[in-house]
Amino acid sequence: MRESLKKKIIEVCNKKIEAKGSNVGLSFYAFFANKNDEPELLMEVAQWWIITNKLNHFEKAIKIREMVE
Repeated sequence: MRESLKKKIIEVCNKKIEAKGSNVGLSFYAFFANKNDEPELLMEVAQWWIITNKLNHFEKAIKIREMVE
């Protein structure tokens, strides 16, 4: 996964944890706007999330942040 995407994921996870607490969950869609303007990046995250790591649709933000760091 490209470094810029890792930074974005960590940033989003940190914001969600700060806003909603350490138990907050999210899906890989949380890292994108509600439009398909970056399909290649979306597919890169989807591949990492679903195929590589076999994660559920929703996972704890803390877990995702730790995996990316």
